[in-house]
Amino acid sequence: MDSGEYYPLFETTRGRGRLIYRLFSVSLFGSICFILAYRFSHIPINGENGKWAWLGLLGAELCFGLYWLFVQALRWNLVFRKTFNNRLSQRYESRLPGVDIFVCTADPDIEPPMMVINTVLSVMAYDYPAEKLNVYLSDDAGADITFYALLEASRFAKHWLPFCKRFKVEPRSPDAYFHSLVSATNYPHDQNHAEDLAKLYEDMKRRIEDAAKLGRVPGEVRSKHNGFSQWGSYSSRRDHDTILQILLHKSDPDNSKDVDGFVLPTLVYLAREKRPQYHHKFKAGAINSLLRVSSKISNAKIILTLDCDMYSNGSQSVRDALCFFMDEEKGHEIAFVQFPQNFENVTKNDLYGSALITIMEVELHGLDGYGGPLYIGTCCFHRRDAFCGRKFSGRYKNDWNEENDHLIEANLHELVEESKALASCTYEENTAWGKEMGSKYGCLVEDVITGLSIQLQGWKSVYYNPPRKAFYGLAPTTLLQTLVQQKRWAEGELQIFFSKYSPALYGHGRISLGLQMGYCYYNFWAITCLPKLYYSIIPSLYLLKGIPLFPEMSSPWFIPFAYVILGGSAFSLIEFLFIGGTIQGWWNDLRMWLYKGTSSYLFAFMDNVLKFFGRSDSPFTVTAKIAEEDASQGYEKEVMEFGVSSPYFTVLATLALLNLFCLLGVLKELVLNEGGLRAGQKMMMQVLLCGFLVLINLPIYQGLFLRKDKGRLPTSLAIKSTALALGACIFFKKLN
Repeated sequence: MDSGEYYPLFETTRGRGRLIYRLFSVSLFGSICFILAYRFSHIPINGENGKWAWLGLLGAELCFGLYWLFVQALRWNLVFRKTFNNRLSQRYESRLPGVDIFVCTADPDIEPPMMVINTVLSVMAYDYPAEKLNVYLSDDAGADITFYALLEASRFAKHWLPFCKRFKVEPRSPDAYFHSLVSATNYPHDQNHAEDLAKLYEDMKRRIEDAAKLGRVPGEVRSKHNGFSQWGSYSSRRDHDTILQILLHKSDPDNSKDVDGFVLPTLVYLAREKRPQYHHKFKAGAINSLLRVSSKISNAKIILTLDCDMYSNGSQSVRDALCFFMDEEKGHEIAFVQFPQNFENVTKNDLYGSALITIMEVELHGLDGYGGPLYIGTCCFHRRDAFCGRKFSGRYKNDWNEENDHLIEANLHELVEESKALASCTYEENTAWGKEMGSKYGCLVEDVITGLSIQLQGWKSVYYNPPRKAFYGLAPTTLLQTLVQQKRWAEGELQIFFSKYSPALYGHGRISLGLQMGYCYYNFWAITCLPKLYYSIIPSLYLLKGIPLFPEMSSPWFIPFAYVILGGSAFSLIEFLFIGGTIQGWWNDLRMWLYKGTSSYLFAFMDNVLKFFGRSDSPFTVTAKIAEEDASQGYEKEVMEFGVSSPYFTVLATLALLNLFCLLGVLKELVLNEGGLRAGQKMMMQVLLCGFLVLINLPIYQGLFLRKDKGRLPTSLAIKSTALALGACIFFKKLN
């Protein structure tokens, strides 16, 4: 390589087919304009002809049209990245920066300790100098069970890490790796060695799971490690002192080397102080405590934030991220590198749309084309300076020769005691933490608003989707879990729009127009419930009165409606298949688009309205990472699970039944009445829309009337939703 020539550490390419998509997009925009022109020019004269319903549809179509414009920011300028690890090694191997890895857990009941330590072990085993890796586990439950699991993991790591490096193991989560060997026809390395290690792992797993079932750590274990003494002040998850334990550290060489004599990464357990009278700020508070504690212990320049269920699937991920940060020409302006979330428990056809495949494989690439993706809270590498509030300046340059991220040589006991104060409840009082520094407070999606605030400071971000998936986690496996999670996201996104960091207002002139539009696409998730609900209810009800709200099929005005519906659907299907989905998966994704829009987004919108009038904030909910056996079996068979009574299901069932009653009512009128065929032609588009809504709701009808298993909808909910839907149809039919 010629030393006089610049060779970048990464390259950027534009998405293929951009011209074709842009031409299609322009044609679709023209059709949307024709639809709006039709609405404006054909408004009925009086209410008896559906004037008010017509105006409502005009409003809904204006909303859909505006929202469609925001979608263009996610597809107009897709970019893709490629890294060159070999160049990174040639230039920087001797001065690679330290990396602090933050793993967050909050509840051992729904985030099992074995899952947590598999994530921890996978990142400890990165293909990276071990003395420069520092792994921190934040346990917001302060559970001694979780600490015990981490203690066991620190011992197992002494065998696991040398094994991974010697045989270049992938993946480096023990559980995922040993599962992969079950179906392997031959071992890629010494079989006896792998079997011995598997036995060590199973023994560790048995001890941890036995303790979890007992609900306590065995007394003989507690007596052998003085770390458990820190639980002396523990009253509850909401009332305890800071618990900080450095399990592995290079200043303790007798304990921190593997079986081959090489140093292990630093490993730290932290349960920040909790008191009932202090708000603990959920995950954002945990991240900020980790930022301060890690600055005392390791102070690495690069930070990886990771959810406890998202294990590392690629040992090169740290080096991939550094290719962006350490690039000589562009690296100095990059604040964070976002990797996609991938899920190993998603079924072939992704029943609940949990894989977020369109977001991960398309939309974040589109945002990357305008200055950077969202920060999604996990699988993200940060520059510490930017994360802690530093504004970007054109004079800012990378200086990897500085040793600010050295491991502090100190007495471990003194280091622990000094660091504990940084995680106290009162430390942040009258400081900029949560406001100008660290993860931002006051929003249900604290990660997204944190990333946005960093970009508003002048920094850029990068989206890297490597050929080998870098991280794998667990997606929700029930419909209710999915809807509750989506409700929290939608509510938080709308909060961002009305916050001081609003991309549409505060972001003007600070981030690109494309990035503003991309953020608004997500910010307005909750508001889209209004046009979706209107389209799901009003056209179907007006079928009962025989009042057409769309042009006849023989009218030229029918063409733009048909083009938008068929063209948009065809593009959506082709895109979904191109990124690895299936036809059934696309249909499931479309169903979840409707379900989320009419239930999760509705409740998110209502909560934002109530909050505006002074109602208290919505609680932050942790999504369960385990499911009951019956629900898991149904999920694997791709059978939609209900099983409980919920306001979400009441809304969905009522809408489904309302459309079913309307369709049956209009079909009866068309068959029995003279002139039914002519009337059917006038209202064909309404009939097709109602028929589509009935077809997509088949799982709900099965859950209401056909299924007898535990996953069916409860009888009480079936009676309630039937009464509501039937009552609405009768009332509207009789309404003058």
